[in-house]
Amino acid sequence: MRLIKAELFKIRTTALWWIMGLALLPLYVASLLVNWAVANAGAPPEGGVPDSQAEQIEATLQPINVATNLYTTGQYLGVLIVLLLSAIIVTSEFFHLTATSTFLVTPRREAVILAKFGAAIVVGLVVWALTTLLDLALVPLIMGSLELGSQLGEPAVWRAIALNALAFVLWAVLGVGAGVLIRNQLAATLILAVLYTIGSQAVGVIFFLLAENVARWIENLQVLNPTTASQLMIAGTELPGSPPRWVGAAVLIGYAAVTGTLGTLITKRRDIS
Repeated sequence: MRLIKAELFKIRTTALWWIMGLALLPLYVASLLVNWAVANAGAPPEGGVPDSQAEQIEATLQPINVATNLYTTGQYLGVLIVLLLSAIIVTSEFFHLTATSTFLVTPRREAVILAKFGAAIVVGLVVWALTTLLDLALVPLIMGSLELGSQLGEPAVWRAIALNALAFVLWAVLGVGAGVLIRNQLAATLILAVLYTIGSQAVGVIFFLLAENVARWIENLQVLNPTTASQLMIAGTELPGSPPRWVGAAVLIGYAAVTGTLGTLITKRRDIS
């Protein structure tokens, strides 16, 4: 616990945390407006899209799925901020040239890296809590405007909110692991931001083209994309043409476990200068 407190103190003494914190609010508002617009758009004209896509769209417009999507607003851009801050927990040691002193004070490197994982998880849960409080305050008003009711009595809504917390935790672990692999702070920030946004969209397009032109079953492999897995796990119901929700959770847990293990092993073996 002492080491985790020390890591959290390091975060508070850097300027990037409050810059990203200030960026969180406008990003959250933008996400909420987009989700509201999508929920308000309604189904496309009959025959306008293929039957498989029409079934997916119809499912996402069910009140429970509209609710879970809105009550988890902030995940997409929120976990990006958590991912970057978690990586900075590691890369800042090399940026500020404090890595050597850190490991001299605490020779057991695995204890240091576990403390960084713990601090990153705390950061992830704080961001999750902030966005969730905003969701619980604002989304019932939006649901009322859509004449769907708040849906807060539905267990699926609270399950989605809880799984959203798990997603923030897992992305925090991913961020620390990525920070170990990419020690340069600027490079880590740019690479992770590009991979998360542009890279994820590019992967989605590739899977779509392969599914359309090679075999339909390839579409299910989109869940291997961590952002897709993250969104799948918080769905209110099983979506037609998509793997079960637990598959999304399993994929994200797998990525977190691999990066967490690699991060710990690499930190123990790598020379620190």
